[in-house]
Parts: sequence; structure tokens; C-alpha cells
Amino acid sequence: MDYPRTVDEIFHDYEKRREGILKALTDDVDEFFSQADPDRENLCLYGQRDGTWTLDLPADEVPSELPEPSLGLNFARDGMQKREWLSLVAVHSDAWLIAVAFFYGVKLDALGRARLFAQINSLPTLFEVISKQYGKKIPPIMQNVAPTSVPPAKKKKIERPTESSAPSGRPLRADDLTPLLKGRQAELFWPDNKLWYLVEIIAYNPKVKQAKIVYASGEEEDLEMDEILREGHMHLL
Repeated sequence: MDYPRTVDEIFHDYEKRREGILKALTDDVDEFFSQADPDRENLCLYGQRDGTWTLDLPADEVPSELPEPSLGLNFARDGMQKREWLSLVAVHSDAWLIAVAFFYGVKLDALGRARLFAQINSLPTLFEVISKQYGKKIPPIMQNVAPTSVPPAKKKKIERPTESSAPSGRPLRADDLTPLLKGRQAELFWPDNKLWYLVEIIAYNPKVKQAKIVYASGEEEDLEMDEILREGHMHLL
């Protein structure tokens, strides 16, 4: 197999695999639902590099050539409402797509990984798409699950963070200032050179409205979020 190696190649692979799974969950949903018979063996939903999908047995190789999708999703099909089951499949498929992308990106440096994640994050997740199409009810298996914390990146001397002359995300709003900010990707404006820099919010204290961010290069900084909000210096991705 000819593996994608650059950020753009890996993102293109991600897009096509995502496109295939999205077809299974939307345009081809009746066929997908029919194939996912609980009486069959453990099945995996694969998004293919050509934008198609397949529902098949897991690979025989151990370890497999690529990370494997969640096994046995067909067994849960008749145990919940259809929209809940499709949302559950979407959640597991999102995790698989990320796993495959960063499997390919193992040799990327920090800036490359940050670029890749930013490109991936420019698209809605499968779960977001499916939730909007079939209703926003969260599958029971996902309720009351606390998000895992992301360890902060190690500090290191930087030459220049990832930057842009114009933001691509949406402006930060007052109702965004909640604990859910932790883990979000954002763009931070520097007035001195009028550029926007890619950052990740690695900690947020809602009591004092202070955030700790890390740039794509690894440098960390503390921010007063009231001031950032007032001046319009952050856009969320």
C-alpha cells in the first residue's frame, strides 16, 4: 500500500474515508442498516480511500496493517433506536478516522501534526453531522462520559508559531467561556504584527476566566479571557 506522507496527502485520505462512512450513514443508510445484521459475525465499518464504504470482518493480520475500526457494531443495531445506533456508529467512526490519520502522520513534526489536526477540525465530525440529520439525542453509551484530559505540551524555544493573516474560525463568544473550552483549537490575534496564531486551550479556570494556551510550536501562555473576548482577539476552530 502506498501510504500518504505529507499533511495534505493525509488530510485527503481522511476526507475520502470520512466521505465513504458519511454515505453509509446518510445516502446509503437503508443498505447499511440491512447489512449490519446482528446475526452476522463481528463486523467493522470501513471508509475507503476512494470515498466508498464497506461493512466487513476485521483484518486477519495481527497486528493489522492499519488501526482497526470498532468491532461488532452490528450487534447493537436492534438494541436501541435507529438514530441512536447511527450516532453510536458515527462516534466510533470518528475515533477510527483520527487514529488512521495520525498513524499515517507518525513522522510529522509538531507543526505538521498541528496543521493536520487544524485541517481535520475544519470539517464537522460524523457525529455532529448525524446528530443534526437525525436529531440531537446523544447515544446512551456516550452519556455521563467525562472528557479525557490532554496533557500540556512541553515548553520549548520557538522560532515562529503557525500563523495566518486572516482567521478561519468563528469569533469567541461570552457563552463559550465554560470548562468546555479546554481542549479546543483556536486562533489568537497578535496586534503587534496583525497575525493570527494557531493555539490549543489546554486549561481554563471559569472562576477567574483565565486560560492557558499552547502554540503549535510548544510555547505556553496565560490569557485573561475577558480581555481577549472584549478585544475580539480569539476565533474558535
